[in-house]
Amino acid sequence: MRLNRALPIVAVIPALLLASACSGESAESGEKKPKATAQSADEKNSAEAKRIGALDAAQLEKAALTGKAAGYEARKIAKAEVEAGRDMKSDNKACQPLASLIGGFTHLPAVGVAHRSLKPTAATDATVGSMWLASHSKPDATRVMTDLRAAVTACPKGFKTLGLTYGKVESLPAPKLGAGADETVAYRITGDIGKQKVPMTYTVVRSGGVVAAFYGVNMLDPKQAAIPVPVVDAQLKKIADARG
Repeated sequence: MRLNRALPIVAVIPALLLASACSGESAESGEKKPKATAQSADEKNSAEAKRIGALDAAQLEKAALTGKAAGYEARKIAKAEVEAGRDMKSDNKACQPLASLIGGFTHLPAVGVAHRSLKPTAATDATVGSMWLASHSKPDATRVMTDLRAAVTACPKGFKTLGLTYGKVESLPAPKLGAGADETVAYRITGDIGKQKVPMTYTVVRSGGVVAAFYGVNMLDPKQAAIPVPVVDAQLKKIADARG
């Protein structure tokens, strides 16, 4: 039995993982075509992206990892699952950047987003996760990182959101990444599910105006929960190529 298939799906795991990373099934098949109102919103965001010199949603989708890369398989996540995490609100305003990323979004609205589940291809690798890209103007992307860094410092005892308790937030050393990483924030959040503690590791990177967040969980060894550097570097390269 593959270790990553045997891992339990717990309520603390972000909505992005619920039917994608642990099941091994693609979520694309159940995705419905966007309604006319959604298309209008997409057009508006695309125009705003052009105005501020950012990648729009379509460009971001092309820039997001898809298929196998660096020992992981990246799969698109159904829009309904993505939207389920959009309005994660923290009971402590200072912790909102952390709560928003748990839901799969940045706390500042982006002009484009792209989400992927991440599953290791090796049977012995127990780290599963997800990643998402958020496109901003460069000043807004810089502010996202500044606010996130401040939230990690301000919220060591955690916060609550949607009835769930995240009892601990720890800063981690930023991994050494290749070209394209303008700044990086790494941290671990521990979710409380009854008597069970579930550590979740985040690596968040800014590349120009794109914020790339990588989420990992390893129920066997929390210290090995971070999405590996080669996966992050592979994504950063695609972002750089998309920006030209």
